[in-house]
Amino acid sequence: MKLGILGATGAVGRQMMECLEERNIACDELRLLASSRSAGKTLEFNGQPIMIKEANEAAFEGLDFVLGAVEADHAKEMAPYIQKAGAVFIDNSSSFRMDPSVPLVVPEINGADALSHHGIISNPNCSTIITMMAIAPIHRLSPIRTLVTSTYQAVSGAGVNGMRELEEEVKALAEGKPAEPKVFPAQIAYNCIPWIGSDTGNGVTTEEAKMGNEGRKILHNPDMKVTCTCVRVPVFRSHSISVSLACQRDVSIEEAKGAIRSAEGVKLMEEGYPMPLDTSNQDIVFAGRIRKDEAIGGLDLWCCGDQIRKGAATNAVQILEYMLKSA
Repeated sequence: MKLGILGATGAVGRQMMECLEERNIACDELRLLASSRSAGKTLEFNGQPIMIKEANEAAFEGLDFVLGAVEADHAKEMAPYIQKAGAVFIDNSSSFRMDPSVPLVVPEINGADALSHHGIISNPNCSTIITMMAIAPIHRLSPIRTLVTSTYQAVSGAGVNGMRELEEEVKALAEGKPAEPKVFPAQIAYNCIPWIGSDTGNGVTTEEAKMGNEGRKILHNPDMKVTCTCVRVPVFRSHSISVSLACQRDVSIEEAKGAIRSAEGVKLMEEGYPMPLDTSNQDIVFAGRIRKDEAIGGLDLWCCGDQIRKGAATNAVQILEYMLKSA
């Protein structure tokens, strides 16, 4: 099995390498691909240095799978070359998620969808993955008809530069200097920014639209009504999501707890509540604070998960695992 990582030098690409090591996925060749600036440098995998190669038209020849960890425009540019080489592209960008011919997969929820690919499989948005992991067990009891969410997203969602900006701003402010935001639209240190992505034209951001569009596709629930507010918070890793949902029938608190308790990849916190510090640097989504919702007649809950791992790199590697086991 020959595997490539497109965007190997970024936070998600490096995490993909760690996940491959942790999950003991054997490959005869791991090809690390990045921009021409990184070509010739090395990264370590399983104790051995691997030289980074430039991602170009010829870079994918002979590969079976390519894990994508690049921005949408770069993913679109490289996808035809990956398909021409005959490799399966497991893409973490937003490029192909809403393409009807491209499966959008969270393996614990709809893994079988990956088997209907035509050369590309999409990894969902980070907040969508974490939210769906927490609510899919309830959806299996009774289809969700209404979903109201607010996300509290760590700076890791903006990659290495987002994490660096938070560090630099905290340091600057401690020294009495002004914060100078470059990655985020405003100072993120000691602040919350209720705007992630760009305007879709009706005041809803692209990040907020993903929760509904992608959630409906993953759950195979086209009639689910969704509203979402996305907020960037000064946390390094792990996104948190406040969820209110109503199902087609009344689902009790105990039913919901039982479903989450038995679900793969989710941990129900019976005491206390999930927090970003609990869920960072691991792959399980924590869910808790399950209670009755008096406004929409359903349930409320709170969930947290590591954006770089389950929200991105780990989910892509799990899709790869699912494909290998199904071969």
